[in-house]
Amino acid sequence: MTTNAPNDVDIELRMLVEAVYLKYNYDFRDYTGASQKRRVVAAMREMGCDTVSALQAKVMHEPNGFAQLLQYLTIPVTEMFRDPEYFLAVREQVVPFLRTYPSLKIWVAGCSTGEEVYSLAILLKEEGLLERSIIYATDINPESLEAARRGVFPLERMRLYTENYQKAGGKQAFSDYYVAAYGGVLFDRSLVENVTFADHSLATDSVFSETHFVSCRNVLIYFNRRLQDRVFGLFHESLCHRGFLGLGSKESIDFSSYATRFEPLARRERLFRKVSP
Repeated sequence: MTTNAPNDVDIELRMLVEAVYLKYNYDFRDYTGASQKRRVVAAMREMGCDTVSALQAKVMHEPNGFAQLLQYLTIPVTEMFRDPEYFLAVREQVVPFLRTYPSLKIWVAGCSTGEEVYSLAILLKEEGLLERSIIYATDINPESLEAARRGVFPLERMRLYTENYQKAGGKQAFSDYYVAAYGGVLFDRSLVENVTFADHSLATDSVFSETHFVSCRNVLIYFNRRLQDRVFGLFHESLCHRGFLGLGSKESIDFSSYATRFEPLARRERLFRKVSP
């Protein structure tokens, strides 16, 4: 007789994320299992733990244990102007509507180490909208947020970023936006003068502002259906009348309970618009 009972590792993993939630109020309980398991296994290896239970003990009782684990649970996988066709669609199909507002509020949810924030800021600057925009850049990882604030990126990534920028409709030399500094490149600080970097959890926190455009890319793929629905609800509540939502290339709103509350603006590029009630 076979059963669907969870194995020991799955049980330990469930206990770990529950302990993290209870002690630190970081909620990973509705993150997808396979991805989460891979990240926990990597953390065990690097933190010298033979079992998930041993990792849990370290996270609960050692001062730096949770901060270490958090770097594995929120591994940033990003690049500037990632999926250039997305940014080109924003430039060509969203910006004309954004121009009609006297001021703009934009939310980059799950901003990681800031590559998307700087990409959007460059795009808005070139379209004459940056000075009248307030950008909220949020993430749950304090180290990632600090890296985003610094705006220092590896020099060896600039060739790829330049190619992406050009494909995204860039209007000048990408190198105009940065200088060599700190063993890498430092991006122009004027790009983030109107950016607020803030700790915010899509799993537990609420909406904090009415926005015209929400960009949340390659974050929802790590959430199960229940958490995805919660997040779409947050975005729907945050967006103003007929506001815009951008998702990652492998993400979809189609099977969400909010599917009828958004209409595709550029379906292939994952850009949507809030439907009027």
